[in-house]
Amino acid sequence: MNIVIAGGSGFIGRALGASLQMDHHQVTVLSRNAAQAAGSLGPSIAVMEWDVRTPGPWTQAIEEADAVVNLAGEPIADKRWTPSRKQALRESRLSATYALVEAIRGATRRPRVLVSASGVGYYGARDAMPVTEATPHGKGFLADLSLAWEQEARQAEGHGVRVVLPRIGMVLGREGGALGKMLPPFKLFVGGPIAPGYQWVSWIHLHDLARLIGWAIANESVHGPVNAVSPNPVTMAEFCRTLARVLRRPSWLPVPELALRLRFGELASLLTTGQRVDPRAATSAGFVFKFPTLAMALHDLLDRPINEAHEVRQAA
Repeated sequence: MNIVIAGGSGFIGRALGASLQMDHHQVTVLSRNAAQAAGSLGPSIAVMEWDVRTPGPWTQAIEEADAVVNLAGEPIADKRWTPSRKQALRESRLSATYALVEAIRGATRRPRVLVSASGVGYYGARDAMPVTEATPHGKGFLADLSLAWEQEARQAEGHGVRVVLPRIGMVLGREGGALGKMLPPFKLFVGGPIAPGYQWVSWIHLHDLARLIGWAIANESVHGPVNAVSPNPVTMAEFCRTLARVLRRPSWLPVPELALRLRFGELASLLTTGQRVDPRAATSAGFVFKFPTLAMALHDLLDRPINEAHEVRQAA
């Protein structure tokens, strides 16, 4: 298949492009900085410059695509959520999605599927209550942003295109993402859970996320929201205990919620609240996770030996 990835030079996009190529798909990445993206992606992936405000040669890539994946948007957790930052987060997602849907609308040969990213923030803070794709959207900035983002993407359904909305949780990878930020204090023996500790963390191994997106592209029965998380969420305290055990380090120094709020403002809610998310749409449709437990994922990502029999029993 010919697959176009908007925002394909980022943390998730690079892994997805490599995974799709391994499955023998042709990949084209749309980037605001094509030269920089080409340098990070290598010569085997085509890169096109795109400007969401202006139709251009990039729309021809949509015309020739069998599938489009939308990962475009400013990083959620990179900066404090000031009013201007919130506007940038919203605008970067909605304008990119609108531009893609408009390009699809104007194409004489439309792609069969649009996979447009969303987030588990859609559900808002849910404490320990399990949520599925059928759970209504919650309250708060991320919930409202995710809802608007999904609504924009679903406009493509009116043009005869299947739309899949992966609601992505905490993505764990070797380079970048949340794990890279958490490792340094643990390696220095000062790691610990983020208060209050009982908030749920719905996570996914980067490799499983790439596989899940590829699976959603290939399976015509998959549509609408799909929770892109492991079937085994954990509390923040358990996450940190497992990370410490894999690293053979202690998990003893909690990060106070007040300190996070003083430093990050409203952004701190991303760390101090959570969702216990069930990937029911994926598992009921037959998707099998390669890394269903946190210990399995961390052992793989940190290149640590693993007792496979023990971890398989945990996943059962």
